[in-house]
Amino acid sequence: MKDAFLLVYRNMKERKTRLALTILGITVGIGAVIALMSIGYGMQESITGQLVEMVDVIMVTPGAMEFGSFGEFGSFTDRDLEAVNRIGGVKDAVAMRGTMEDVEYRGETFRVEVVGIEPRDIGAVFGETVKLEEGGDAGRGTTGRELRDNDHKTCEIGYSIAYDYFSDELGVNDRLTINGSKFRVVGILEEQGGFTDIDSQIYVTARDAVTILDNDDISVIFVRVRDIEDAEEIAAEIEERIDDNHKLDDFTSAMTMGSAIEDLESVFGILQAVLIIIGSISLIVASLVIMNTMLMSVMERTHEIGVMKAIGAKNRNILSLFLLEVGVVSAIGGVFGCIFGVIGAHAISFGMQTALDVEIAAIVKPEVLLGGVAVAMIVGVLSGLYPARKASKMSPVEAVRYE
Repeated sequence: MKDAFLLVYRNMKERKTRLALTILGITVGIGAVIALMSIGYGMQESITGQLVEMVDVIMVTPGAMEFGSFGEFGSFTDRDLEAVNRIGGVKDAVAMRGTMEDVEYRGETFRVEVVGIEPRDIGAVFGETVKLEEGGDAGRGTTGRELRDNDHKTCEIGYSIAYDYFSDELGVNDRLTINGSKFRVVGILEEQGGFTDIDSQIYVTARDAVTILDNDDISVIFVRVRDIEDAEEIAAEIEERIDDNHKLDDFTSAMTMGSAIEDLESVFGILQAVLIIIGSISLIVASLVIMNTMLMSVMERTHEIGVMKAIGAKNRNILSLFLLEVGVVSAIGGVFGCIFGVIGAHAISFGMQTALDVEIAAIVKPEVLLGGVAVAMIVGVLSGLYPARKASKMSPVEAVRYE
């Protein structure tokens, strides 16, 4: 075995340029797969991370809803909210009055979703997932605060509203004009990132939403249950009771966060498969490069193969020698591919954050790296199998005479 490795090392050393190109082909193929999978895992974590912390929450909307598609019609009333509160197993039921309003700041106007909610209910809906930005508006010597029940014409704003929408950044105590009325900013929410809407929303008290913004319609009801095991049963009862209130079939859609997470996992499973297929195109090219390289190596070493057979080497010895060589090359390419994939994943993550302002971490899993090396070796050995078999089947007499 030691002699075999020494022979492989000698052959690799004699063909440095071809070896480097072969390793490069494997590196690009494996690196592409690892980078794409790592970004896929990062996207999944970014979107599902907050849902996991809200797994005991049911989102109730007026319309047929599935993850990725939503058809809304109508709105809820205070009577619907009371009906939900009376259902056994419901810990909290929170109404949100969301509507798109014109928001103006220093001469610039944008259409923004303004959400009316009882201040005491914000924690009941979001728990610890949504909180004020740490340090707040440090440049103005204040950290801001949360909304209070007795607040009037005040608001909490999302991170993007504060720093991305307007030319001038917003801070605590600045004033926004919402639908013609002045509102004072009392707090800025921590950046959520990913694909949530919270960064682009403004929160006001439910009283201000009704009396000032003239929005009495409940757009969403968030329900927190006492026992997660009962969530699906409670969701079905919510749909039935609100449908009865409106005397309509399928008027209400109640989705548990557990169901949303399952739908997301299914979607991301398909996405990962697509990304792997895209990355595998590079692997197919790499396998063709390996096969071509090994065929050329067999042709160049025909005389050498004949000499080895003439002094007693058997077919299996020749076969194992070539497979060992391609296995070593593939393993090296796989290791470099893992390094390239990790660097590429972090580069893509940084590029998305810089260019699109979308924060998606590159999550590199150890099993993906190990799988990358294993796949590289399997692809390499399979690609080198035909040239190796061809070398092992050579006639020793013809091989020795080959020039």
